Amino acid sequence: MLKLGIDLGGTKIEIAAFDAHGRELLRRRVATPQGDYPATLAAIVGLVEYAERELQARGSVGIGMPGAESRVDGLIKNANSTCLIGRPLRGDLRKLLQREVRLANDANCFALSEATDGAAAGAEVVFGVILGTGCGGGIVVRGQTLEGINAIAGEWGHNPLPWPEDHERPGPSCYCGKHGCIETWLSGPGLARDHRQSTQQNLSAAAIASHAEQGDAACEASMARYEDRLARGLAQVINLLDPDVIVLGGGVSNIARLYRNVPRLWTRYIFSDHVATRLVAPLHGDSSGVRGAAWLWNTP
Repeated sequence: MLKLGIDLGGTKIEIAAFDAHGRELLRRRVATPQGDYPATLAAIVGLVEYAERELQARGSVGIGMPGAESRVDGLIKNANSTCLIGRPLRGDLRKLLQREVRLANDANCFALSEATDGAAAGAEVVFGVILGTGCGGGIVVRGQTLEGINAIAGEWGHNPLPWPEDHERPGPSCYCGKHGCIETWLSGPGLARDHRQSTQQNLSAAAIASHAEQGDAACEASMARYEDRLARGLAQVINLLDPDVIVLGGGVSNIARLYRNVPRLWTRYIFSDHVATRLVAPLHGDSSGVRGAAWLWNTP
């Protein structure tokens, strides 16, 4: 049966189609309508219709999204794409697509993809990190996503940055209403904001990393601050969860130096004489989550 996976991100919505053997048949992405819930629904429906028209087949639909469905009323909560908050996303899409739809947190989908047949294949405990528009986390244990009784397992991005220095307090304001959340420091916009405040330069996260590699001292300083903060954030995860593998996803995961530098830094914060946890790049790229969304239909 045709399986359709959709990654509903803050900047893009991507669809991929797979056959029964997991072979990718089609992939397409469009820009996410900013702050417009009806237009977001229309974009998702348009992608499904495009895929099924191109492949001449009807498919199951799994969607990875920021945030989670409330266990109380089924409405979306905790989404950095705030136009989704309080909306019956599953119900609306079920009506529009005339079929059942499975939803999961985008970081859970990403972690499931990489734990199934990606960079963390075969690992017992996997923590998947999304470093993109937001900063999400997903947990896979023995091949199954861990959602938790409140549907918030892995939500490390809305804990405070651990071991903060004086100049990091109280930290930037977050859409959740608090200050100093990990997401405000470690998302792509968080890195760009920190660099802008230090230098008055308005550069993207990718540009900061590129300029640092070319010897720009200010960009190098911004990357060094970012790497230490990422090391602290992941050390807290290791101290609590002790995963075999941590896989980075999202646009910031394309910065190669993170995989060299962060494990050298996190040892000072981890409560162990030896750290065997591996920090790895995603095998299936920074859009691996779309595969995990399709795999939501692999289990009953």
